Amino acid sequence: MLKYILKRFLVAVPMLLGIALLTFVLIRMTPGNYLDTVRLDPQFSQETIAYYEKLYQFDKPLLVQYIQWIKNLLRLELGYSFHYNVPVYRIIGSRLWNTFLLSLAGFLLTWVVAIPLGIWAALHRNQFIDRCIQFFSYVCFSLPSFFLAMLFLFWASQSGALPLGGMYSPGFESLKPWGQLTDILRHLVIPAMALSIGSIAWLQRIMRGNMLEVLGQQYILTARAKGLPENRVIYLHALRNAINPLITLLGYEFSSLLSGAALIEIICSWPGLGSLMLTAVRSKDIYLVMASMLMGGVMFIVGNLLADIGLAKADPRIRYE
Repeated sequence: MLKYILKRFLVAVPMLLGIALLTFVLIRMTPGNYLDTVRLDPQFSQETIAYYEKLYQFDKPLLVQYIQWIKNLLRLELGYSFHYNVPVYRIIGSRLWNTFLLSLAGFLLTWVVAIPLGIWAALHRNQFIDRCIQFFSYVCFSLPSFFLAMLFLFWASQSGALPLGGMYSPGFESLKPWGQLTDILRHLVIPAMALSIGSIAWLQRIMRGNMLEVLGQQYILTARAKGLPENRVIYLHALRNAINPLITLLGYEFSSLLSGAALIEIICSWPGLGSLMLTAVRSKDIYLVMASMLMGGVMFIVGNLLADIGLAKADPRIRYE
């Protein structure tokens, strides 16, 4: 396994370089750059604009700019944000935890609810409870997450039960640690629910289908014929094999932690990477955009690696020699 992990990391290096090249080319193919907005400001002279062009190497060929950017990456430098006038790593670092917190909350809510629902629906196949769960899945799967977020915000505005947006309430700094935690959790409810409901719908359907397929296998019939307790048959023998395909999905879910919540963050005014990316794209802050895209590629590679390791641990038939 260790040799396999080392090979995957070696393969990841050219993959990340390819992602960096593709991101760089796509961003630079868009017309204009950040200095176009600066040229419209009469306070900036032509000499100042020429200085910034030379500083950010906008006057050099794209290949030279790309090589310089790769050199900066090898020194763990992500570049300089034009819009915020600070290094990119500071901007991303200040927003990364917020996005991770929201994505993790939605991720945990999805799996904690979807897996039991899928098992319950499979054990009551074609019964009333199964039909209710499937109806819930069809409805929730057809509703976009941003629409659900707006519905929840409307309900919160009418009931006053939850905050309408943001991450903190006024006077957050004056609260005690327990009060600050409670305040963040209250602000987290609406975006986390909007982010997870659609995922719960499709994940429980996958779990139901896998469980039904496994329950029809010969070894399950044999285990029941031997008189094993039903809970042992379902949760030890059947569930262990039915959940294997979901481990692969777990890797993809991990890879989308930082990007899946972008639209929800914008609608719910959650101060994460989503709103930051929107501002960066609109202002043509290329280094901030490229750093965010590169981070998504890293998460994708790490997520796939974790999924493969999880499959090897969960299924003894899988080996990576």
